[in-house]
Amino acid sequence: MQRPLLVAVVDDDESVRESLPDLLKEFGFAVEAFSSGQGFLDSPCVAQTRCLILDVAMPGLSGPDLHAALKVRGHAIPVIFITAHGDASDRPELLSDGVVDCLFKPFSEAQLLRALSAAMPLD
Repeated sequence: MQRPLLVAVVDDDESVRESLPDLLKEFGFAVEAFSSGQGFLDSPCVAQTRCLILDVAMPGLSGPDLHAALKVRGHAIPVIFITAHGDASDRPELLSDGVVDCLFKPFSEAQLLRALSAAMPLD
């Protein structure tokens, strides 16, 4: 039996860290949640993570900063940014190498599933 793909959620908002993993588990993924970018970066989960759902604006290491740090360390993890701040004009700046999508909170299950499918296409 194949192990479920690991999706990591990094968000300083506790409600997101509680609700989003539940939804992702319903979709069939294994999930680890982190309250900070540094917490994820220091975790052993980095090497197994197949998709990173990452809040843009967090204290300390921001989402874009974490994405850059992962690239420098040689980790090419597909990223889905999520944010409650900004508007559609910020989106092109956030969509860089390795960033699959940028979803604005609140986002729908369908939007999340489309982004996850783009991040982890089925072989």
